[in-house]
Amino acid sequence: MVYGFVKQSGGHVRIYSEVGHGTTVRLFLPLDKTAKEIKTAARADAAALPRGDEAVLVVEDNEQLRRVAAARLRSLGYTTIEAANATEAMAALRSDVRIDLLFTDIVLPGGIDGRVLASDATTIRPWLKTVFTSGFVPKVLGDTLAGLDILEKPYRAVDLAARIRRALDGRMTAGETTS
Repeated sequence: MVYGFVKQSGGHVRIYSEVGHGTTVRLFLPLDKTAKEIKTAARADAAALPRGDEAVLVVEDNEQLRRVAAARLRSLGYTTIEAANATEAMAALRSDVRIDLLFTDIVLPGGIDGRVLASDATTIRPWLKTVFTSGFVPKVLGDTLAGLDILEKPYRAVDLAARIRRALDGRMTAGETTS
């Protein structure tokens, strides 16, 4: 059956056997041209993502998610400042570092959630734009999210890029969520 599948796919099989050492079977399949086309299209899509040079404060308690989001934003030209919680974020906001947008998880440890953080942040920097993210949308948080700009986890890089750019450009509508 394996031999038939490999031959049907345009490949070949090599079998090497030696007494006392065992047998090695190697399957050789042709390169999938569609995979190469998909990679090429993905590179073209990445080049077309909206970019910017603004500074984004990324607040996320999950270190891996925070680093991925910050890296994606840096790859698009943004400067990023990272914070694991509201206390770290407020310290950054009170400093003289440039911050144009707050990208924060709604659910944060330490008793201050992303909504309170955003409210406190705008008392320090009234012009600050905010994009929220959460993995609990909308089932757990429900109606408490009305009017918030939320990017639901998990999100794709293209969605992150578009949402951040639209928020910075002031093109958000109240209650807009990922499509």
